[in-house]
Amino acid sequence: MSDKGQIPTNLRLFVLVEYIAAQGLPQSPNALSIALGLPKPTIHRLLATAEDEGLLQRDIDGRSFGPGTRLRKLAAHTLSSQRLRTERLLVMKSLAEEVGETCNLAAPGRSMMVYLDRVETHWPLRIQLPVGTQVPFHCTASGKMYLSSLRSDKFRRLLEMLPREKMTGRTIVNADRLADEMSMIRERGFSTDNQEFMDGMAAIAVPIRDDSGRLLTTLSLHAPVQRKSVAALSESYEVLKNAASQLEDLLT
Repeated sequence: MSDKGQIPTNLRLFVLVEYIAAQGLPQSPNALSIALGLPKPTIHRLLATAEDEGLLQRDIDGRSFGPGTRLRKLAAHTLSSQRLRTERLLVMKSLAEEVGETCNLAAPGRSMMVYLDRVETHWPLRIQLPVGTQVPFHCTASGKMYLSSLRSDKFRRLLEMLPREKMTGRTIVNADRLADEMSMIRERGFSTDNQEFMDGMAAIAVPIRDDSGRLLTTLSLHAPVQRKSVAALSESYEVLKNAASQLEDLLT
């Protein structure tokens, strides 16, 4: 980043958006003014432009700003560039072949997880969740892994905003029970879905983190329970974790 107050006029919007994305938390105009060394009127003008263009959006408090839809799409498209995607699919294909089940890469959206990539198992009996599918946070392995990465206060705020539909008889919708599960996920390093999103489907997920330790995406395995239970999938944790580590290396 340029020295404070020395950011060229034509780069100020880019630097502002870049800074907000790098922080991992919504930023207030006052904090941005101090961090970037730009006058508050300039910051407000840049934020208004970025918000109008969908690059940024206001957080729950109505004052702070975080990544918007357009910026998240840009990030997803960048991750899907041909070279990176080819290498990524090789890692996922190796994982799917070793475990014998479908694997998915998903990223958190504003209110749901979004499937970015997928490698199918060779079995004719499989769960169809194509790229672009959006699934809930509270009852999927990938979604719960994301929730477990949030600070407890942000986790609670998000739960209050989101509908927690009971998708199956096993879906957990109680906030306290979900909070207890988040603690368990953080302790053991992986999340599970034991027919909570869809009857007959089990899943396990691990995080893919950036070099600052923040969750970017999740890597998961899915299987029909007729073939593998959650307990059976959990035995593949180390293999899944190693694949996630390889995917993290592609980001550096």
